[in-house]
Amino acid sequence: MIIDTHCHFDMMPTPELYLKEQEAMHNISIGMTNLPSHFAMGIEHVKSYRYSRLALGLHPLYACEKKSELLLFNQYVDKTSYIGEIGLDFSSEGLPTKEDQMIVLNNILLQIAGKNKIISVHSRRAEKVLFDMLCQHDIRNVIFHWYSGPLTLIPQIVERGYYFSINERMTKTDSGRKIIERIPEDRILTETDAPYNKVCSIKNTLVDIGISEEVVYSNFSRLISTIRK
Repeated sequence: MIIDTHCHFDMMPTPELYLKEQEAMHNISIGMTNLPSHFAMGIEHVKSYRYSRLALGLHPLYACEKKSELLLFNQYVDKTSYIGEIGLDFSSEGLPTKEDQMIVLNNILLQIAGKNKIISVHSRRAEKVLFDMLCQHDIRNVIFHWYSGPLTLIPQIVERGYYFSINERMTKTDSGRKIIERIPEDRILTETDAPYNKVCSIKNTLVDIGISEEVVYSNFSRLISTIRK
């Protein structure tokens, strides 16, 4: 069983065909959405699947122009156990909207605080600020998607009980491999970030880092047990 904790099947050319193929193989797919309106369009289609789930998201790079969608986020927050993609992006692309991103994220964290959710976060160039905000709101069950931040922050993220989802592309770079080496095996999950990431075979990822599907399944099972209480 392959577990993809972060993909965007709603952005694929034929989402229904993709999900039917994954369902036939009993592969777990957690689909992120970039906007609450995307979640609203997709949730009824995904409900019928056994192994596929749709997450409610508001991507940080849309935070400025789509701030009005916060109302829609609040409307749908109790319709799913999965939240993503949310977070912060202080790269050159996202830095101009830094303040708006933090306002939007603060509102989202207020909505999900205390709820049993699994949350996938985007943290590019904003890892420490994001981590501090998650701690301030006492947010649980967080997965740091495609982490590329400082190695020194990884122990703090682990101590908090958070997870990391890694993909094949991370295993192909020196920086990615150094990050993966610092993550305890029991905190590793897998992702594709498809269709945006083209180097995304989960089977290749597992081979490259030397862990089994069973280990990832055990980690994922431990995580989802928190939303079944």
